Amino acid sequence: MSNQNPRRTPATGRARKRAIREQAARTGVAYSVASRHIESIGLQPGETLATYGRTIYPIGFDPYRQLLVERRERRSFQERVADTRRASVLPDGRARHLAERFPPSRGRTGAGVGTLYQGEGREDLLAMVYLVVAVESPGLLPDVGDLAWSAELGEDTALDTACAEVDREARRLLDREPLVLWSVIEEALAIAEAGADRRIRQEAIRQTAHVRAMMTPRVGCSGEPEVQGLPIAGVRQILDALLIVADDGHAPGTRVRLRTGPGETPLATIVGARWGAPGPPTGYLVWVDGAAAPLSVRADELVVLAGQESLPR
Repeated sequence: MSNQNPRRTPATGRARKRAIREQAARTGVAYSVASRHIESIGLQPGETLATYGRTIYPIGFDPYRQLLVERRERRSFQERVADTRRASVLPDGRARHLAERFPPSRGRTGAGVGTLYQGEGREDLLAMVYLVVAVESPGLLPDVGDLAWSAELGEDTALDTACAEVDREARRLLDREPLVLWSVIEEALAIAEAGADRRIRQEAIRQTAHVRAMMTPRVGCSGEPEVQGLPIAGVRQILDALLIVADDGHAPGTRVRLRTGPGETPLATIVGARWGAPGPPTGYLVWVDGAAAPLSVRADELVVLAGQESLPR
């Protein structure tokens, strides 16, 4: 008996046509334009330019981190509300929330990336930069009542929207040189300790003890102070991933390849984002596999590898 529904042989180029349709839909251009674009940059099925799309929790090489993220996604409504209530409290509550929301990770073995979102004292440094924002730019702080109302929704993104300007300013502060940043933090702590806001004042007093513990004399430099073990890179990565939730882009840990020329496709890992005016990242800091240091590139110079879809937020 002949088969009434014979299996069709996949048409040649079907995957490529699907990739072109997806590219046309993402960029809002005609199919023919998307086809020429994909041909010119050599996109493979499932790949996309880093100027499009969003990757919050890259599915990578740290199964324990993936387990933590998935477990957090399965929280009950009561647990989510308890967490968002804490996250609505600036500076320390939001700092603790973000340190847990974006847990430490590690890069691909042999890629040279090492650890991501790491560093002892991440929560404290986050609280300190939020405190600096509160002192330097109090007008950016959202209304306490609005934050409390948003917290009752139990949705992280509702608070992210309310805190968007504060989060972005905190990330901007972390682009300063470490000693400059530390000087700014010390000055803000001194001002906050004498301020009228009870919570900010208490947090400043608590953080001052950490400041003294982290400053040591620099050997051979007449006792000039330097910062020891300040986890700036890990905190930058946390805030990069957070800002990408609202503005699109690709979080640290995302695997990419560089568009360096015909036949040259070095693989790399995103380890940081470059931010300009409001909107998605304008570029990325990437670690090419086997390199000794990261490289700064534009977003349109990177192709996000297939299989980089995010885990749930």
